[in-house]
Amino acid sequence: MTSAPDIPNAIDILSAEQTYPNGTRALLPVDLSVPQGEFLTLLGPSGCGKSTLLKMVAGLLPPTDGRILLQRKPAGEGDAASLGLSFVFQEATLMPWATVHRNVRLPLELAGVPASEADPRVAEALALVGLSRFAQQRPRELSGGMQMRVSIARGLVTRPRLLLMDEPFGALDEITRNRLDDDLLALWQRQGLTVVFVTHSIAEAVYLSQRVVVMAARPGRVVEQFHIDEPMPRSPEFRVSQRFAEHARALQDSLMRASSEEAFS
Repeated sequence: MTSAPDIPNAIDILSAEQTYPNGTRALLPVDLSVPQGEFLTLLGPSGCGKSTLLKMVAGLLPPTDGRILLQRKPAGEGDAASLGLSFVFQEATLMPWATVHRNVRLPLELAGVPASEADPRVAEALALVGLSRFAQQRPRELSGGMQMRVSIARGLVTRPRLLLMDEPFGALDEITRNRLDDDLLALWQRQGLTVVFVTHSIAEAVYLSQRVVVMAARPGRVVEQFHIDEPMPRSPEFRVSQRFAEHARALQDSLMRASSEEAFS
């Protein structure tokens, strides 16, 4: 009898914590595993350690204690391309002198991808975020929301296996945000991505996620986890369904409980 293949988790967080040099405990020990192909969201108020944890997973901030493994390899060892990892930051960080096309193509240039292959991939990424007509514009000619969409396209152009996203849609209007939520889900399913997504939005967490990890502040910590056991792909009708409202209420109640704990901590 042939045994099933041993597929490693995309991420294993093993009692990882973060304490600042001044002694402030930014994040209590976290134990969390993310299977390959999962869409997981970190939800919580400002100061709860969501972005800190994401940067630790990306290898941008080493834990002060504990370990973080990406497919059983320590985070921070090797470059992002070799790990199949891409990070979309909360703020757009674009080269002001370069066109939108060149900004999105930058990761491929750094990886030595020839223009004949890179340019179609840039066009695909720009189409995904609705910026095809702006390929030759420069960041100063775009709104803040459009600049963020350029940053998102740059994160997608490498076709990563693990996509880390730190509130990428927070500055966008609701219509654009909803459309990009749908585009992201389609990309996640089509390419078999693992996604760890940070948001303050309960509605966005319910719509996007297979699992939501609720975090609380002072100090930052994981308080509860919720599985959103709803069919994929999600639809606009799901946003106004009773099941959606029930999931949202459960997350809201969890955040309220966490806030009450903070008040007495």
